[in-house]
Amino acid sequence: MSKPTLVILAAGMGSRYGGLKQMDAFTPQGDTIIDFSIYDALRAGFGKFVFIIRKSFENEFREIYDKKLKGKAEVAYVFQELEHVPQKYINPERTKPWGTGHALLMTKDVIEENFAIINGDDFYGREAFEVMAKSLTKKDKHSYDFSTMAYLLKNTVSDHGYVSRGECHVNENGYLLDVTERTHIEGINGALVRKDDSGKFIPIDENTIVSMNFWGFTPKCFEFIDQLFEEFLKANTKNLKAEFYLPSIVNHILKSGKARVEVLKSEAKWFGVTYKEDKVNVQNAIEQLKAQNIYPKNLW
Repeated sequence: MSKPTLVILAAGMGSRYGGLKQMDAFTPQGDTIIDFSIYDALRAGFGKFVFIIRKSFENEFREIYDKKLKGKAEVAYVFQELEHVPQKYINPERTKPWGTGHALLMTKDVIEENFAIINGDDFYGREAFEVMAKSLTKKDKHSYDFSTMAYLLKNTVSDHGYVSRGECHVNENGYLLDVTERTHIEGINGALVRKDDSGKFIPIDENTIVSMNFWGFTPKCFEFIDQLFEEFLKANTKNLKAEFYLPSIVNHILKSGKARVEVLKSEAKWFGVTYKEDKVNVQNAIEQLKAQNIYPKNLW
């Protein structure tokens, strides 16, 4: 059984953060959040890393990660650009990337084994990678057995503004029924609320199970994505803000009846940076983890 691959979503421009947060340092040693994900993934048994980035910062990524991963794992880079769609769907007025589903589609030519995909700006914790690696290693790569890492909503929100989360509905056997992308969740007056399609705020339970874009797939997932993205583009070419999200792919896969998605759970603590103000909290949390010797002072 080949080692699983880790795909890292790192093409975002960090508009709410105010810069390339995937390359921002969070420790005195210069560690990025991606550094911790790679460190945890290597220890958990992942053997290959695929970075989804923009061509404009390829050199910076290669300079950092080729050196750190040399002799430890295989590395590949793919590029998510606005023009990486069929010519007839290119809209010169669009400036926003086409979303996480489009990003995943960019990896189909470099992945042949079971893989996980994560956000480059989320700190998932060692145990989460261990649980996911164990799951992926057990799965037949020709199967339609997929998975997602689950978190409680209350542990994934920001104190400094709204966040986007995938609300998961799970059956009694621990398998995903569907996932709904909630693009605006925030705390107001001590309670969590979400915006509906009309912009109205609706209460949402703090113990709601959510996806943090930590999915486990076999290569069979790519059978669905090409056609789905084509259908999405037909409907949204003129919509300058529409995004092709990973949860929409998962929902289609579930509705097809061909696949199932196991909901994995971990007690690992999640941290994330949506806003610049989140950085201090993440820095303090990482400092504590290093003080507890969960991570060495120098990762590399």
